Amino acid sequence: MSDEWYNVHQLAALAGFRLIVFANRIGCEDEFLLELHDELAEGLAAAIARLRSIMALERQLVNDTDEEGFATFQLHGEEECFARFRITLLDDLEIDVDTYEYRVNGGEWHNALSADCDGIEISYPRLVALTDDELGTLAPIVRSIRNEASIAISIARVVYD
Repeated sequence: MSDEWYNVHQLAALAGFRLIVFANRIGCEDEFLLELHDELAEGLAAAIARLRSIMALERQLVNDTDEEGFATFQLHGEEECFARFRITLLDDLEIDVDTYEYRVNGGEWHNALSADCDGIEISYPRLVALTDDELGTLAPIVRSIRNEASIAISIARVVYD
């Protein structure tokens, strides 16, 4: 496939996957899985919006002169953002190893250091991926999106040891 059609192909694939997620949601009765379907559909919509923005900038560069280079710069930034695009369906864990802090889902920072008479302990929580059994019929859809559309999808919960 030529490079000029890559974004069109990605847009069609993501839109198709979004329709599949909506169709699969209809047969779902579990509240937790309904929320995961909604989050995935919302994440795919965000990816589609980013692709549309990239395609609009590409059209602008073809039709207009870009003497200042602003559109080229903006297009490069949008493409970099899309290359790092990630859909997080459940929990997100950020760890700052320099300050020994962590935060869950963009919330407040918490200290991972604790001290007592036995010494100092550093204890970070960890992410544990949901199993295919927990995801049910959503599991093969997520695998297909990861493989065919090259979109990173995180479906994990934070576990405190």
